[in-house]
Amino acid sequence: MSFIRPEARAGIRRWREALAGGGALALGLWWALGPGGLLGWVGWGLVALSAALIVIGLQRGRFRAGGGGPGVVQVDEGRIAYFGPLTGGAVAASDLVRLELDRRGKPAHWVLEQPGQPPLYVPVNAEGAEALFDAFSALPGLRTERMLAELAAQGRGRVVIWQRGAPAPSTHRLH
Repeated sequence: MSFIRPEARAGIRRWREALAGGGALALGLWWALGPGGLLGWVGWGLVALSAALIVIGLQRGRFRAGGGGPGVVQVDEGRIAYFGPLTGGAVAASDLVRLELDRRGKPAHWVLEQPGQPPLYVPVNAEGAEALFDAFSALPGLRTERMLAELAAQGRGRVVIWQRGAPAPSTHRLH
């Protein structure tokens, strides 16, 4: 018997890193603003670490689409595997040449492309899909905030999130 509603449990699970960072922040501030001395210095260090944990936790929480989708994702030593009811496959993260988000289906799918192989389609809500955050974040030049913004967008198309060797978009505008 559980005393926490399933919706509340799912929310806690989705935002767990940010919540842990908030608790550590409160403890760090209590120590830092409390008696002082060595415990005060430790408190300020904990404040800095917990702020980083909160930022990372918010990013991870935004990436998680919840479970219950079709198939299972496993990420092991840079190898991304998807085992679905109709399709599946594996790709080494180091072999990826393009990462796209295809929002045309329900649910939306990550499209992982590697040379000489058909693309691997992974539903964003597949079991274990939260492990893709770390695999995608390790791609050279991937902009995490852009990926999260595209994931939250309501468009219906297919968008390139990352492409190997693509020049970084310029942030300087002439007009």
